[in-house]
Amino acid sequence: MHPASVRIGNDLVGDDCPIYVIAEIGINHNGSIELAKRLIDGAVAAGCNAVKFQKRTPELCVPREQWGILRETPWGVLSYIDYRRKTEFGHAEYAEIARHCATRKIPWFASCWDVEAVAFIERFEPPCHKVASASITDLGLLRRLKATERPIILSTGMSTFEEIERAVQTVGQRGLLIAHSTSTYPCPAEELNLRMVHTLKRRFPDCPIGYSGHEPGLLPTWSAVAMGATFVERHITLDRSMWGSDQAASLDLDGFKQLVASIREVEITLGDGVKRLQPGEIPVRNRLRVARPEREEVRRAQANERI
Repeated sequence: MHPASVRIGNDLVGDDCPIYVIAEIGINHNGSIELAKRLIDGAVAAGCNAVKFQKRTPELCVPREQWGILRETPWGVLSYIDYRRKTEFGHAEYAEIARHCATRKIPWFASCWDVEAVAFIERFEPPCHKVASASITDLGLLRRLKATERPIILSTGMSTFEEIERAVQTVGQRGLLIAHSTSTYPCPAEELNLRMVHTLKRRFPDCPIGYSGHEPGLLPTWSAVAMGATFVERHITLDRSMWGSDQAASLDLDGFKQLVASIREVEITLGDGVKRLQPGEIPVRNRLRVARPEREEVRRAQANERI
């Protein structure tokens, strides 16, 4: 096994491995299973390694004092708790997602926001679990996820380094992947702080380090890959102008295709860091390094003839 690598399903994630690309569907499906299927299909077409959803138990995740707050939604004006219930898939929907992903041959998993959600998703035997940045300080949730003995991807947005250290200590470094992230939606360039990829790699050398981005463009994600990120997560949408809190920080299907295609190109350009003569250099070397002394000998011979 490669150093600092973790197996997720059939893929090995880590240094010297292909970049593992996750399309975060999250709640961009807006409660529609057909929309979710179209996003899965888009992720497959883009060449992603996995798709990810979010699973909450609304009654546990929404503070009681916020339940009655009214909100404009695609279903009309709803209380906040009813809106959260509308956007959550139940067992029937996730069973359909599991069938569709199996047909399209792409793994899926979820960010579980509470202990009951972990038990729910565990029924589908996901290849790993994800800890959302908002949950990194929920030590009870972290301990429940650790008990599944599945790989864990830990996002580090809106966190201090001390909170990251405590979370890592709680779940342990075995089977742990850590994603640098900034939880601003969408994230401006000055808040991306991509050098954290290097910082996390130095601090946790036994864990694959990746990048979970919320910027509107593509270049920062490619830069993170060039800096050593071993996996990438970006939100996917059919239309960035759709209703929903994460849509504006997402990539549409064409953008995701471009993202993945260029990640694969960056992988090729990085090489292995071992200096060697490249095949294309050999004819150039033979022409320039051998021919130059010959031209010098001709010049000296011509000078001697003039003498």
